Amino acid sequence: MTAAPVKVWDVREIETFLVHEARLLDERRYEDWFALFTEDGWYWVPLEEGQADPKETVSLMYDDRRLLETRVRRLVQGKLHIQEPKSRTSRLVANVSIEARDDAGATVRSKFIVTEYRRGAQLTYAGTYFHRLVRQGGQFRIAWKRVEIINSEDALPALVVPF
Repeated sequence: MTAAPVKVWDVREIETFLVHEARLLDERRYEDWFALFTEDGWYWVPLEEGQADPKETVSLMYDDRRLLETRVRRLVQGKLHIQEPKSRTSRLVANVSIEARDDAGATVRSKFIVTEYRRGAQLTYAGTYFHRLVRQGGQFRIAWKRVEIINSEDALPALVVPF
């Protein structure tokens, strides 16, 4: 019996997916963004550079699937005082590379700039995204997303909108 061929992980295809993810967030289509995650997916924004585990130290954000769903629901329902008026954002994703791959998926690294405008102030965040992507039903899904902000250890305003 011959094993099924492994799907080649194409950087351009992955980049297209990451740009699509950024667009969903910029357009405040949070439910569609949430749908990109696997059933056991998680989202993490570490506080410290080189932080190895979100469960052993404080993080800026660490949402398992359930907490991520709560965050999305609050953003969609508009029940967050800090999001009145709602943030407008613009994201750039670049320098996409595949860091590791196996039969189950790929770990992808990219650089980002997120500009957020709210209440007369414009803030810019930059850093590195790490995504663990898997294929389900022929589509990419996010098994986990780690967002490393370059100034994560500085005093930051309340972070509500996902990066």
